[in-house]
Amino acid sequence: MSKTVHIIGAGISGLSAAVRLAAAGYQVRVHEAMQQAGGRCRSYFDAATGLTIDNGNHLLLSGNSAAVDYARSIGTDAGLVGPDSAEFYFADLADGQRWTLSLGNSRLPLWVLDPERRVPGTTVRDYLALAPLVWSPASRLVGDAIPCEGPLYRKLVAPLLLAALNVDPPEGSAGLAGAVVRKTLLAGGQACRPLIARDGLSAVLVEPAIEKLRAQGAEVLFGHELRRLNMSGDRISALDFGDDVITLGAEDKVILAVPPRPAASLLPGLKTPGQFRAIVNAHFNYVPPPGQPALLGVVGGLVEWLFAFPNRLSVTISNGDRLVDMPREQLAREVWQDICKLTGITANLPPWQIVRERRATFAATPQQNALRPGAVTSWNNLFLAGDWTDTGLPATIEGSVQSGNRAADLVLRQG
Repeated sequence: MSKTVHIIGAGISGLSAAVRLAAAGYQVRVHEAMQQAGGRCRSYFDAATGLTIDNGNHLLLSGNSAAVDYARSIGTDAGLVGPDSAEFYFADLADGQRWTLSLGNSRLPLWVLDPERRVPGTTVRDYLALAPLVWSPASRLVGDAIPCEGPLYRKLVAPLLLAALNVDPPEGSAGLAGAVVRKTLLAGGQACRPLIARDGLSAVLVEPAIEKLRAQGAEVLFGHELRRLNMSGDRISALDFGDDVITLGAEDKVILAVPPRPAASLLPGLKTPGQFRAIVNAHFNYVPPPGQPALLGVVGGLVEWLFAFPNRLSVTISNGDRLVDMPREQLAREVWQDICKLTGITANLPPWQIVRERRATFAATPQQNALRPGAVTSWNNLFLAGDWTDTGLPATIEGSVQSGNRAADLVLRQG
């Protein structure tokens, strides 16, 4: 087939589009500015810990159908591991309380009716109070839709929405929060099993995709940064990489799957979110103690989520702007203190690494959500992809894959 699709960016959104189009028989060329693929979703060897770590700790759920289907399409869905049923372990560092949220395997949220499976101290009425959030418009604030207080909010809703929206939940978009609730708590346990790439994000979601693309004849070029999009009328006519200019054929297409800042630079006038929030991840070379759950939600402390991998303990702290300028060792020590309280570990600070992403995600507020563009552009052979585009979800792996699929489907629709 002479039709070529040029995909700019080898993050998850670009890779998902590339895999979809290569499977449909298109000639695919992926251009990545960096020397590695994956974007925010990748692994690398870290000399400080002596381990291969992920640049961010990412959690998927069994109901993230786009992401799970993407992993299946590259043959790695078995690398997403988790419990047989939807169980989430929590600990409160403020009062010492621990509990398990057991959602079971039903397609309906029947767990809400069982006091033993709910958040301690909550009633069915507390969960019904979340109803206004479920179908709220994206322009409404979470804080205007539901009461942001009480045990249910503090012990479940706040941690869930903080992780999903990466902003203080009351200031977040109720529409985006409602999408999260519909696809998780309201979808029953069958959609809520936690899935973690235990062997690393690159090994499960990135490297196999590149291998499959190359096996199908696609090109994946690293260190190939797009400098300019040449335009002619309603089409992109050429891709300018500085020392390499690619003239596009009449049937060639382009999918721009880069972060919002370079996208806006390449497309003057493109409306994109302009406010971002940091995420802080910490990794420790310490084998988890026996019985430590793979994922532990934490309230009342600095740590928010504790991940137990076979050879390390890792934490994630969302909405982390307050921590980006803290001295690194001080931050590592304070995180390790929380880990010791949570796990019973009494060891001194082990080898560690702090990863602070200042612009990890767009701020999922109503104002910023309104700035997210769709996949279609003013140029009939150019489409956008990325978790910052208008996916109806916050900036998540699921949203990234959905955006890549949508861009690919638009190419396929043109034929």
